[in-house]
Amino acid sequence: MLTGRVFTAAEALAGGLVRATCPADELAGAARALATEIARNVAPVSAVLTRQLLWQMLGASHPIEASRIESKAIYATGRMADAAEGVAAFLEKRQPAWTLRPSADLPDWFPWADEPPFAP
Repeated sequence: MLTGRVFTAAEALAGGLVRATCPADELAGAARALATEIARNVAPVSAVLTRQLLWQMLGASHPIEASRIESKAIYATGRMADAAEGVAAFLEKRQPAWTLRPSADLPDWFPWADEPPFAP
């Protein structure tokens, strides 16, 4: 990071920075396949909380901030119906049938931080 050296996609793959590489003309299909995998296998409420943790904790002043919020998220989602559904689907070797929706079922403490105002 400090050198600013540009590295190849093959180096990124070998170093574990990316999960796969593909030719440019196959990128849209690969992205769609990954999005489909996420949509089928990840509980929507968990996906929203994970994405928000990644995004909002970029500016955290200390890693413990992320740990505290993550612990609340794990506790909250572990008590939700989708947690039991995820375990049951895994044990029964079937696709999960998620019932919770981010539009209605996020924990009452979410969002945990106010969005800063946008200033162009």
